[in-house]
Amino acid sequence: MFAALAVVLPIFALILAGAACRRAGIFGATATTELNRFVVWLGLPSLMFHITANAGWQELYRPGFTAVFGISCFTMFGLALLVAVRQRGLADGAVEGLIAGYPNTGYLGFPLALAVLGPASSTGVTIASILTACVMFGVAIVLLEIGIQEERRLGPLLFKVSLSLLKNPLVVSPVLGVLWAATGIPLPHSADSALLLLGGAASPCALVALGTFLADKRPPAPGQRPTELFLAMAKLLLQPGIAYVLAHFVFNLPKFEADLAVLMAALPTGTGPFMLAEYYGRDAAITAKVILATTLCSVITITIFLTLSGYGGLPG
Repeated sequence: MFAALAVVLPIFALILAGAACRRAGIFGATATTELNRFVVWLGLPSLMFHITANAGWQELYRPGFTAVFGISCFTMFGLALLVAVRQRGLADGAVEGLIAGYPNTGYLGFPLALAVLGPASSTGVTIASILTACVMFGVAIVLLEIGIQEERRLGPLLFKVSLSLLKNPLVVSPVLGVLWAATGIPLPHSADSALLLLGGAASPCALVALGTFLADKRPPAPGQRPTELFLAMAKLLLQPGIAYVLAHFVFNLPKFEADLAVLMAALPTGTGPFMLAEYYGRDAAITAKVILATTLCSVITITIFLTLSGYGGLPG
């Protein structure tokens, strides 16, 4: 339990710092929006470009692990999307799909996997990060763009959506990273360092922005509490459950890869859905509450999984 708690505590510290600064008046009413703009336009695009530009694609060829983790993520994404789309539309459905299927692989995945499984886990966590931060994020953005367009004629709709995607840094940056990796040219040291600095600030700033958002109390909308409960249970229970069944009974992964895939699926919801909800002007209250709740509850659920998997004796 202490291993999971040690990784999760800094997340709560950053959320609390953002909330405290907002309550004290240090941050103004636009702090959430401005911090989120930094993440969307500079921090996260830098991180995505850096990951894809430096990825050793031959080393990342782990079809079994990729399938287990990817299917578990997109199953939850699709389920939550279908549940939400009839009541709240495609745009909100895309955000809720992301809430249910988007593990915090970057900020939590790397340190937790390193503490539990050691350095050999880094390749699998990198695969999980690419699938969530690039692939799933991209799918959600496409659905969001389609959902917010008033145009319904197919030709003009496709043109408007394509134009919006070409202007979106969260879509363009990983594509450019893949193209750079294809050249085989290493990134210049100065550029690599700048990308690391900007990318490293993405998650902390998003967490502080989450805190500033939560500091402004809002009455819950009708049906919000049941939706939050459903999304939290889908993320913390259904997704790792699906990953476990796939890893052990469908793809028969070796124990190390199976445990890593389930651990990544068991991670709480990352800040990505909150950033997209805020950026696209959707109601971010459900997103913020689920991120907070799943992060808190994941200390218990992850500890149970680690104990049952034979890692309960790890030092603190």
